[in-house]
Amino acid sequence: MPYLSRVFKDIPSSFVVFLVALPLCMGISIASGVPPALGLITGIVGGIVTGMIAGAPLQVSGPAAGLTVLVFQLVDEYGLAALGPVVFMSGLLQVMAGSARLGQWFRAVNPAVIYGMLSGIGVLIISSQVHIAFDSKPGGTPLENLTLVPAVFAKLVSIENEFATGFAGLISVVTLVVLFVWDKYKPSWLKSIPAPLFGVVLATLAAYMFSLPVEYVKLPSSIIAAVGVPTWEQWKILLDSSVFTSAIGLAVIASAETLLCASALRKMRSDAEVRYNKELVAQGLGNTVCGLLGALPMTGVIIRSSANIAANAQTRWSAVFHGVWLLLFVLAVPELLQFIPMAALAAVLIYTGVKLVNPAIVRSLSRYGRPAVTIYFITLFGIVFTDLLTGVLLGVLASFIRLLTIFSNLKISQYREGHKFHVVIKGAATFLTLPKLAHSLESIALSEKVAIHFDEVFYVDHACMDLLESQKMQRETSGGALEFDSSRLKFTWRCSESGTISYPGDGKLIAAESHQG
Repeated sequence: MPYLSRVFKDIPSSFVVFLVALPLCMGISIASGVPPALGLITGIVGGIVTGMIAGAPLQVSGPAAGLTVLVFQLVDEYGLAALGPVVFMSGLLQVMAGSARLGQWFRAVNPAVIYGMLSGIGVLIISSQVHIAFDSKPGGTPLENLTLVPAVFAKLVSIENEFATGFAGLISVVTLVVLFVWDKYKPSWLKSIPAPLFGVVLATLAAYMFSLPVEYVKLPSSIIAAVGVPTWEQWKILLDSSVFTSAIGLAVIASAETLLCASALRKMRSDAEVRYNKELVAQGLGNTVCGLLGALPMTGVIIRSSANIAANAQTRWSAVFHGVWLLLFVLAVPELLQFIPMAALAAVLIYTGVKLVNPAIVRSLSRYGRPAVTIYFITLFGIVFTDLLTGVLLGVLASFIRLLTIFSNLKISQYREGHKFHVVIKGAATFLTLPKLAHSLESIALSEKVAIHFDEVFYVDHACMDLLESQKMQRETSGGALEFDSSRLKFTWRCSESGTISYPGDGKLIAAESHQG
């Protein structure tokens, strides 16, 4: 198919993505504690700037639910003025990481940590947006949001309730019902209309027709008025080490979410191009532009990307055009957005949060054993009870501990048969297990003949090779011997001071080499 023809086919798909992105850009802004216009600016930049140079052309970038908690905490602690410099710095870090070809390494994050992060974010989004859904103010921390949820429902039945809270709650509930029902039972001839758009439009019409006394979206008279280029004084906030740490955390989490989303594209469509380092640079450039405009940070987002693929997008121009439609909409008819009830956008975010939590993930992880499930819950509860960055780091730490456990697991047994001792080892022979292996070998007199069985060893490192070489030489000079017995391994000793363990190519055991001379 000619390229221009494919680009022309991207126009309808780009409009579908625009319809999905419009309510999400504003809803994520509200969940992040910033004006809705800042999310729209990020959506525009993500489409036009990042879309033009993306390494994953079918991926759509914009404000992400995964960053709401981090941004909310940043703005709550340092003020809205800190947002631009922090986002700019995180963008620069992404550009540097992509240029250094570190994009592939972000794929090494344990999937259980990522799923735990998404579920934790989902819980936090739900707990904060329940307050917005009833026109109440959320708490300052995740735990406060959770503990204040009963107070929101108590307010509904309070005598002092002037019905505004009840109307807002009704709009949220109706919108949520519409979202779930529409997503599952929408007519085939209306399948191109996304559930969030349909739910928000319906709620907006109902609120307008009945003049409901609820909170509505507030936008500046012009999108240009929402742009907040950081001043020199605001840039100085980066000298604060805690703020700079926030920028690093933002860059890491945004990069991980983006590249994991890019990996998911290949599962949704086999011909999807993904160039991780280029995508990381593109995201970084997009975030530097967002930082200069004082807008929200961006990532590659799975909801908009999956909508893009479902709409049969062919090239990067679908993502670019969706940014153009956002720009034209906010320039031409921004007043229409001010008829949208805040409760309806909160319902869209609650709907998104429920999808992020997804209990089926636990069943999926259980196939990989209890450690994967444990890491998932450590990450989830770490995020809920501390903060996003700490929770993710706890999950990564748990992953490393699990890895150390695997590589420190070595079982050794001995038995004597005739004039020879047999040492059977199972697991990983590494520097972590070297003292145990050394104690076992040294308990046998050097004048004895020893056979070591490696059939159930999956890794031998350099430290253990040195130990085996030393034992072999000592036993040979003391009248004993050290033999290696394995159907999977071939041992070749080049001289008394140099040795190599190799394997015949079955790929089950990593080769280890040692050179002393």
